[in-house]
Amino acid sequence: MLPKDPYILLSVVNARLRDQYTDLADLCASLDADEDTLRQTLAGVDYHYDPVHNQFI
Repeated sequence: MLPKDPYILLSVVNARLRDQYTDLADLCASLDADEDTLRQTLAGVDYHYDPVHNQFI
């Protein structure tokens, strides 16, 4: 389960993208998370997924 707080979520997601997953779709599929909801939550604190760097920046 992913954290609800957007800043903690950002930290967890970026760490997992860096250490475990090849891209956001892979992370979401593995964790049964909704990609659109994740993107919207992090966009709310002005972070957007960058596939080139495989992280939210």
